[in-house]
Amino acid sequence: MQKTNFIWIYGLAATLIVILLPLAIFLPEETKVSTDPWENLPQHPIHTDHSSIIQGPFETGQDVTKACLKCHENAAHEVMQTPHWTWESEPYEIEGRNEPVTIGKKNQLNNFCIGIQGNWTGCTRCHIGYGWDSAEFDFSNEESVDCLACHDTSGGYVKGGAGLPVEGVDLLSSAQSVGIPTRKNCGDCHFNGGGGNAVKHGDMDSSLYYPQDDVDIHMGKNDFLCIDCHRTEDHLVTGRSISVSLDDKNQIACTDCHNNVPHQDERINSHIDAVACQTCHIPTGATRDSTKVYWDWSTAGSDDIEENAHEYLKIKGSFVYESDLIPEYYWYNGSAERYLLGDTMNPEEITSMNKPLGNIDDASAKIFPFKVHRGKQPYDTLHNYFLQPKTVGEGGYWTDFDWDQALRLGSEIAGMEYSGEYDFAETEMFWPTTHMVVPAEQALTCGHCHGEEGRMDWEALGYYGDPIDWGGRFSANR
Repeated sequence: MQKTNFIWIYGLAATLIVILLPLAIFLPEETKVSTDPWENLPQHPIHTDHSSIIQGPFETGQDVTKACLKCHENAAHEVMQTPHWTWESEPYEIEGRNEPVTIGKKNQLNNFCIGIQGNWTGCTRCHIGYGWDSAEFDFSNEESVDCLACHDTSGGYVKGGAGLPVEGVDLLSSAQSVGIPTRKNCGDCHFNGGGGNAVKHGDMDSSLYYPQDDVDIHMGKNDFLCIDCHRTEDHLVTGRSISVSLDDKNQIACTDCHNNVPHQDERINSHIDAVACQTCHIPTGATRDSTKVYWDWSTAGSDDIEENAHEYLKIKGSFVYESDLIPEYYWYNGSAERYLLGDTMNPEEITSMNKPLGNIDDASAKIFPFKVHRGKQPYDTLHNYFLQPKTVGEGGYWTDFDWDQALRLGSEIAGMEYSGEYDFAETEMFWPTTHMVVPAEQALTCGHCHGEEGRMDWEALGYYGDPIDWGGRFSANR
């Protein structure tokens, strides 16, 4: 009897080994998440020194790309499948619309420089391509992909109008310097969105090139590259923003590296179902460089207002900038509504260009920090929709300071009817705050959100009041 039991036990053990060992060996990599965040960082490939491989001379950026493609045959094709190249999403099916729509900088409005159509030469200096200066740009030409925008490590590569290298750039030096993308490669465009340093994003600016630890613990003390979080495969960079997309596909999360129950204090962990990590760990934005929070286009064109880069420019109008910006907090489930070119609006109300979706009853939503940029921009008073002005080049507003002409030309290019009657209306645009994570000891504590001096508008978030006063809990059921 005893021998039979041992045989049965040995047999069971052998069976379990046969079943479980292959699972342990072949378990998909994405399920093998260590509790140590350092073990979840990507391993960067060993760099190949190109200084003796790349031979010039190069007359144009396209000449550099041709040389790259001799060895990296699929690279341009991969890039051309990504939103960094198309500046446009895949088609979305949206309720109430007869046809799928696409979202992106290529074809939609914002409340900063408004839109790129007709203004390609100025806007596309940050496109990862060469020569996008009209609606006829050839998106299928692999030689127009700009490899150096992401891979130059010389520090001397600068893009100008239509994304072409500025005069004087040493293309050979840049090509020989290529390596994995640095913070400068990403930041030269993303830190300068909206027309200048820190203008668009309250959580991204030039201070992140070499940040102090208390500005961003990841890029400061831990010396992260952007691609440590925004991981890339086949040139598709993970991460997306509701300024140019409606869903949270291909997104990144803190839990890509960190445990989803990260705190030793259970009282803090009880907040996780309802509060985003960023809400506590990014107390303020624009901690070193002030960011634009209001832009009034209606005052542009005046010679009577003294110019100041942070208050007024004749070509752009009036601004308000803020430093140490306390975010605004909204429920956010990763998706958003979107004002689309041609949508009607009510000029008596503030139009949300990309309102985040989610509410207190949405189990997938969390309280999330946002920079909200507000402004006034032109609309057609007969059709009641916002207009796309031509600002750059011949006939553009920045050339002639003629709104009627700029709106007429811009409407023709964008394929919109223009009645000839215009005014300016209020808009708002939401920018998720996800960078500038501070050291743990600088994160928000109870009193920052709860109590008389708390920064949360609890009733606007759907609570009866401060949950700490009436015994509410932050949990999946709120």
